Amino acid sequence: DVAKYPCSCGSVGGIYSVGEYGKKIVEKAIRDTDKQTYQAMEGLVHNLNTMNSRAGAQVPFSSINYGTDTSEEGRMLVRNLLLATEAGLGNGETPIFPIQIFRCKHGVNLDPGDPNYDLFKLACKVSAKRLFPNFSFQDAPYNAQYYKEGHPETEITYMGCRTRVIGNVNGPEIAYGRGNLSFTSINLPRIGIEANGNWDKFYKLLDEKLELVRDQLLERFEYQCSKRSYNFPFQIQQGVWLGGEKLKPEDGLREVLKNGTLTVGFIGLAECLKAMMGVHHGESDEAQEKGLEIIGHMRTFTDNTTKDTRLNFSLIATPAEGLSGRFTRIDKKKYGEIPGVTDRDYYTNSMHVPVYYNISAFDKIRKEAPYHALCNGGHIAYIELDGDPTKNLAAFEKVVKAMDAAGIGYGAINHPVDRDPCCGFSGIIGDTCPKCGRKAFYNKDGEYNGINFDRIRRITGYLVGTLEKFNDGKRAEEADRIKHKV
Repeated sequence: DVAKYPCSCGSVGGIYSVGEYGKKIVEKAIRDTDKQTYQAMEGLVHNLNTMNSRAGAQVPFSSINYGTDTSEEGRMLVRNLLLATEAGLGNGETPIFPIQIFRCKHGVNLDPGDPNYDLFKLACKVSAKRLFPNFSFQDAPYNAQYYKEGHPETEITYMGCRTRVIGNVNGPEIAYGRGNLSFTSINLPRIGIEANGNWDKFYKLLDEKLELVRDQLLERFEYQCSKRSYNFPFQIQQGVWLGGEKLKPEDGLREVLKNGTLTVGFIGLAECLKAMMGVHHGESDEAQEKGLEIIGHMRTFTDNTTKDTRLNFSLIATPAEGLSGRFTRIDKKKYGEIPGVTDRDYYTNSMHVPVYYNISAFDKIRKEAPYHALCNGGHIAYIELDGDPTKNLAAFEKVVKAMDAAGIGYGAINHPVDRDPCCGFSGIIGDTCPKCGRKAFYNKDGEYNGINFDRIRRITGYLVGTLEKFNDGKRAEEADRIKHKV
């Protein structure tokens, strides 16, 4: 028998007679490599959920993007990472980290016949069970414009719940070796409250805030640049920062930091529109036009600032998991309780349609998609499904493909993921565990045992554990969420 296998020594050719025994050796080698790859991916997932090395003994906030490598080695790695994620942690827990983003691209993995279509199907299956991976869309025009075939560093990469870094006026427009240096968010509802329907006043107040944020970001940038290379030995010595290898220990950091981004954020577009017009963009096409006008105005400001300063200013749809409640408390105290604006314990995340508004999954996607093109510093769209999506993977896949068709850049699908830490059951749990019959906080004899169910939920794009650990604003937001019909 003659078979074609690459020679391990790297010699040209690689066609040689192996015979039946040789084939079995190769097949066993592939099986062993696959098994070891699974163990490596299992180790990655377990380590990133147990290495309490970040400030406050937190685990590393880590993100990985994958899905477009069509080599056999790349496919093996991604398949096993997905399988390790599906298996979960020790007793079936859903892993919180790393945040996983599956890159979707036509011709690579989105359509039947694509070389990685099987991995896309597996990604949908795993996400339906574990909430990760999220999905990014490489063919969205504002992502595709940077892509150069054969250069994976030009594929769009998202960090965590939304941050995106690619455009660069000072060097290569790539994802590697760069990041967001800092961002400051603007409270849009407060501007709407103070303008009280007067659009001239609104834009005057907005421009004042934009200029203030610009000046603050520039001042912070100068402070960051004043540090020396020797202050950051790991980033420099390990080649983390683009251009860092050229720096000497006493050099300043401007030459590397100029490749990063300075980002303006915003929160509460929905409440801002309610204050100005009495309706938000989910309720009214006119409000949608105004919403796009506001965010477009902010994007024009950051683009002009980039031209003026030769620094990478961008606009981000702020995550706001802590800010949403804080801004609302301050404004409620100052302006009182205003229906649709300050009458909840949180402001709506960035440019999203409010979580309490009854809208279909596909309408929500269509409403939010145009904002992704404007928010070049980062964005996300997510919908809330009811029930167990593992029982309807076709619908799950349909939602992902609807995001792609609408021009979403980065999307995620929420659904309940509960776990009983006593018996290990993972699934949807009401007041009683369907496996062992235990009630929340109580054992089967009605005695208090102090152990609640873990309820994993997505907040601003990443996962958090038990609801009791949420801040007040995010707990209220999660309770208000309407399930979106598919």
